Amino acid sequence: MKTIEERRLEGKKYRKTTSRKDLGIWNVEPKRELVKWMIQEQEETRLKELIPLRRERMAVSPFTFFRGSAFIQAYDLSQTPRTNFKVQACGDAHISNFGIFASPERRMVFDINDFDETLPAPFEVDIKRLVASIEIAGRDRNFTQEEREAAVRDAATFYQKTMLKFSEMGNMEVWYKHLDLENFIENDPHFTDESQLKIMQDTINKALAKNSERAIKKLTETVDGKIRIKSDPPIIVPIRDLIGEDKLRYNFNHNLPKAIEIYKESIPTDRQILIDQYEPIELAHKVVGVGSVGRQAWILVLMGRENGDPLVLQIKEAEQSVLEAFFGKSAYSKCGRRVVEGQRAIQTAGDILLGWLRIEAHDRQLKDYYVRQLWDSKGSFDLDKITPDGFRGLSSMCAWTLAHAHAKTGDRHAIAGYLGKGEAFANAMVSYAKCYADQTEADYEMFLKM
Repeated sequence: MKTIEERRLEGKKYRKTTSRKDLGIWNVEPKRELVKWMIQEQEETRLKELIPLRRERMAVSPFTFFRGSAFIQAYDLSQTPRTNFKVQACGDAHISNFGIFASPERRMVFDINDFDETLPAPFEVDIKRLVASIEIAGRDRNFTQEEREAAVRDAATFYQKTMLKFSEMGNMEVWYKHLDLENFIENDPHFTDESQLKIMQDTINKALAKNSERAIKKLTETVDGKIRIKSDPPIIVPIRDLIGEDKLRYNFNHNLPKAIEIYKESIPTDRQILIDQYEPIELAHKVVGVGSVGRQAWILVLMGRENGDPLVLQIKEAEQSVLEAFFGKSAYSKCGRRVVEGQRAIQTAGDILLGWLRIEAHDRQLKDYYVRQLWDSKGSFDLDKITPDGFRGLSSMCAWTLAHAHAKTGDRHAIAGYLGKGEAFANAMVSYAKCYADQTEADYEMFLKM
């Protein structure tokens, strides 16, 4: 086994193969017909009637377009210089895919909240998507060039310094590390403004209030003494409103008890016992996100022995990661398992009911899904309200989170050796973020003409 110093030296030597400056290279192409093809290619597996909604959400701004175009950036990243330091990548690590969670011990932590595209890939795949998103989101907020660059530089530098710190720690110490949200906010210099602190505290309080009981109040109604999911098409469509061929085409299971039994096999025995204490009440299709629009996503309402003991699960279709075409196939044949195993490896504290299932659809094709609690004290920061200083603080939190995920699942010593202590990496990320934001704006204009 190589020593830690040998692994750091290997990382440092790799700069001769792919320099840190090389990671910042991107040449903007003003008109790329390839963009149209990529968007249409992804739409081939989506529910056709939801494609207009997906395009509508992507068309709001260059930032929402960027959120829905992970496939495009994955392709672009495969065409640029890269390292061979693989980690369990999130695959879609833009700034809006980070948020607040309650751990099983009910402490508030900050972590990644979207793993649909997770796959082993070079570490810079994640960090380059993050810094690009920071620049694009900053432009969306009309932050100045200096404010945007400061946020990008903070993220890159924080990732670098955090990885260097993790390289000094033992494996177990790294594994148990977590970002204590309230402690971070108290000590980060960017969260000193009273108005920003109030926004942060309000976000935490809102997350704490999000649970299955609140989901029941918001998403359901009582009719003739029975709880029903409210119909709000096309966003929420209860299964009872689907008839004939529509019901067959949408219905992910045809046999809910069987689907639940398959799901239970993917979770520990103690969680199976917990699920057995609930009874399924109703099922509905629910549109979520931007990039996910058009994939099947369901909410399942379950109830304990009394109506005051609800549980709401999300059952979301899983497909191949957008990274697989460019960075290698998943080790898991079931896409739902790919998502779950990746999430378990990356997250500091995961959903206790996270699992997967594969079941035959009406056309006899196997479909993969992953399952999690719909709301479990989850929250995200409102980028429309955040101040420039708060934006820098949030960018740093995202960077710490990525560094932790990568340190847990990759060779943190080699990555630390490659990054070094100087400004070369941060300078490269600032350059890349600006150029790729320009590319995204050009691609967005092409998209609007589709």
